[in-house]
Amino acid sequence: MKKVALLGPGTYTEESALHYLGREEFEFVNYKLIPDVFSATQQGQTDYSVIPIENTFEGSVSLHVDTLVHEVDLPIQAEWVYPISINLLRLPDGDAGAEGLESACSRIRKVYSHGVTMAQCQQFLRRYLPHVELEPVGSNGEAARLVREGEDPSVAALAPLGAGELYRLQTLAAGVQDHQNNFTRFVLVGPETPELQNGSRMKTTILVTLPEDYPGALHQVLSAFAWRRINLSKIESRPTKKKLGSYFFYIDIEESLETVLLPAAFQEIEAIGCQVRIMGSYPVFAYEGTEKE
Repeated sequence: MKKVALLGPGTYTEESALHYLGREEFEFVNYKLIPDVFSATQQGQTDYSVIPIENTFEGSVSLHVDTLVHEVDLPIQAEWVYPISINLLRLPDGDAGAEGLESACSRIRKVYSHGVTMAQCQQFLRRYLPHVELEPVGSNGEAARLVREGEDPSVAALAPLGAGELYRLQTLAAGVQDHQNNFTRFVLVGPETPELQNGSRMKTTILVTLPEDYPGALHQVLSAFAWRRINLSKIESRPTKKKLGSYFFYIDIEESLETVLLPAAFQEIEAIGCQVRIMGSYPVFAYEGTEKE
């Protein structure tokens, strides 16, 4: 059975992996920090890692993208999106049924959660919890665990419902994120191609580094895809970390590497002095209820 490293337990990463991969073919190994997740697969302790790389409203998770680019050699093997519903969890309170939300929130003095999760709940926090201490932790599952182990009724967590079930917490408020159409994009990375069901489509991710002495190079890169009618779903500049003002371009392409046109486009780009690094060519899995993903 293949081992998969991920942030957990009780996290959105774990929920998404269970939804798409299941437990029949994969054994999930939990880690408290994302660097440990990457390291486990890079060092061969696990076969794959599941990494969140983009959110609908927060955009790219730059630290995770940069780790894939600069620190590890782990090709992308699959991608999926998963809905993020954030919930305010606390220790069970037998008198909660007769208590209003504002009254219950007034008795909370501290909230644990991942920093990104807190950023997605600003409207709720300003309205109901402007007085609380916000303490970021390594994962939302860790936030729920701290609430359970602390046994302090004035402490709560912003976390998935699964974390509440795992640590036997009560849901004080459900779906408290600022935007309801909230999805996170996850990738499965690892050295070998896994045996997975066919996705809804194929995608290829590349890095393009432009030559320093070629004016208009980015325009020509984009033209190599445009005249072939190859769709680019994402293009993002990231620093090369070699010197100030030096960038590479992280590009998602809506084609498989096995198509005839894509290798030809790469050859045209390389002919003007660009460097092309293939990060992966992989299936994308759709989530029920989304139009395109």
